[in-house]
Amino acid sequence: MKVFLLFGLVALALAEVTRFAGEKVLRLKPVMDEHVVLIRELAASIEVDFWSPDSAEMVTIDIDVDIHVPAAYLDLVSTMLQQSDMETEVLIEDLQVSIDAQTGPTPRTHSYTNYNSWDKVQSWIAAISTSNSALISKQSIGSTYEGRPMTLLKLGKKSSVTKPAIFMDCGIHAREWISPAFCQWFVKEALSTYGSDSQMTSLLDQMDVYVLPVFNIDGYDYTHKSNRMWRKTRSRTSGTSCLGTDPNRNWNAGWCSKSEPCSETFCGSKVESEVEVRNVADFLRRNKADIKAYLTIHSYSQLVLFPYSYTYDLAADHSELLKVAEGASSALRGLYGTRYTSGPGAATIYPAAGGSDDYAYDIGVKYSFTFELRDTGRYGFLLPASQIKPTCMETMLAIKYIAAHVQENLY
Repeated sequence: MKVFLLFGLVALALAEVTRFAGEKVLRLKPVMDEHVVLIRELAASIEVDFWSPDSAEMVTIDIDVDIHVPAAYLDLVSTMLQQSDMETEVLIEDLQVSIDAQTGPTPRTHSYTNYNSWDKVQSWIAAISTSNSALISKQSIGSTYEGRPMTLLKLGKKSSVTKPAIFMDCGIHAREWISPAFCQWFVKEALSTYGSDSQMTSLLDQMDVYVLPVFNIDGYDYTHKSNRMWRKTRSRTSGTSCLGTDPNRNWNAGWCSKSEPCSETFCGSKVESEVEVRNVADFLRRNKADIKAYLTIHSYSQLVLFPYSYTYDLAADHSELLKVAEGASSALRGLYGTRYTSGPGAATIYPAAGGSDDYAYDIGVKYSFTFELRDTGRYGFLLPASQIKPTCMETMLAIKYIAAHVQENLY
């Protein structure tokens, strides 16, 4: 009887789902130093989940600061903000209501217009990779911390010689669900329009496109099963009970040597401490002679960024990268009028060390871009499923613009 009871408790613990009833997402608008100090003091004294920017250290005057505040602290935070006279806006009134609205009733099978669980994505990878052997294949680049396979899809017309390639990953940050949705959409579009779309046909004839549908698989699975707001990996670091590392702070590109393990932007115990980062970095290193572009898809903020984020110094190819980013933003805007901002990461949003796009650029992948997809904060990480299709359709135009430029300028 005790054994059964024990197993029951373990199962209950594993199935425990974090709920966010009554919790709010606020937008703060600091316009003086006192406001910045207040936000940082707030973050130091209570648990505040920074949606944008990623942490209190990145808060500066005249940038919007989106924070998710637990219900227990709402009165305190509200009082402090009122006393400060800082302009404040409620973006999300009840986080749990928004989460429920985003997930809603989902189909039993994989869908390109719904957010798919990891199990569905894994089944989709197995099915799509055998759907058209002349254009698609798959390979494992290793396993995650929890042992899930990291499967890379390779799109392109089969060739007896090695072709130049583009590498694209989605879902580095677990809670950014629109990102993996885009990678799945891209694969579908590439395969279904080959032969009818001259640009896609030319791309897949001349180049290969590597797609990693979900980078941070453990974290993504956890957002579906336990905590929708989880961002990091699920690894353990010795000396702390806090789990996970930010996989976009863990690369050998201006890597930070000191950060707090409980922080959402913890950069890890060492460079490439995260096996997921190491698996992708190893692939990029092995194939850097052939990889001509690196594209990493995130959300939210509607940005096309390029190196550098770890320094304000301009990249050697700054002028060309800016021109390409602006062209991609313009192509995207042509469909629904969605406005994206372009520029180098540090100067456009805020400095951030250890990012994947900076790393790719530093090892010689010239066309290295980070996309921050919809929206600008109304829904944030909880973009409704009804926006998957329009978001993916407009983003395709930007990706195809970059791909065409890369094709024309193979170096």
